[in-house]
Formats: sequence, structure tokens, C-alpha cells
Amino acid sequence: MKSKLDIGLLLLRTSIASTMLVYGITKLINGVSFISGLLSDYGLPSFLSYGVYIGEILAPLLIIIGYRTKLAGLIFAINCLVAILMVQLPNFFTLNEFGGWYVGPIVIYFVFGLAMFYTGAGKIALSSTNKWD
Repeated sequence: MKSKLDIGLLLLRTSIASTMLVYGITKLINGVSFISGLLSDYGLPSFLSYGVYIGEILAPLLIIIGYRTKLAGLIFAINCLVAILMVQLPNFFTLNEFGGWYVGPIVIYFVFGLAMFYTGAGKIALSSTNKWD
């Protein structure tokens, strides 16, 4: 029965983390000037905008391969929380044009990151014996 849990974790890891990876690759191609501007508006140094590459490229890759998944999940969740607070907070109680919750996708990513932090990658992973796996 445990193998079914590991297969489920593998499916969740690969599907959700790879969709976040697309956001990171887009920022790699288009740059992070939008994020730099937001940080400046909040009085924070603009070099912090490069942290998005850790949260949207490195962390998803680690989650997908199952290496230090708990640590990567925590970074993933923090990245999403920052995005919610800095960009999506005004839309928190808003519906999109299709009637769905406007911030629903980023909240799902946030909860997924927390889930990976608490569960780890399971046995179908590059590493599963370290306390951060």
C-alpha cells in the first residue's frame, strides 16, 4: 500500500512543480524587472528579485527529481507567499472572469510547497534518507 502513496507523491511532485518551472523559465527569458520594481516600491533592494529563480527554477527542479524535497518545498512555499503578499493581495477576495478565485492557483502552489515540506518526496526520489528529503 505504501507504494501507491509514493506513486501519488511522484505524480504530485512532477505535475505541480513542472508547471511552476514554466513561470521560472519565463522569468529567465523575460527578466525580473517587474519584480525589481515591486521590491523598490516596498523599499527593498532590487537584487532580491533574483531570488525568484531559486523559488521558481531551482526549488521546482529539486522537487521534481526528489532531492532535498522538504527544503525545496519550504523555499517553494515562501516564494509563493511573497508573491501573494506583494502582487496578489489586492485580488485576494476577487473572482476571475471565469468565476474562479483569482488567487487560487498561487494558493494551490503555496499549499503544495507546504505539503512537500511536511511529507517529503516519498521513496521514488533521487534521495530519500536525508532529513530534508
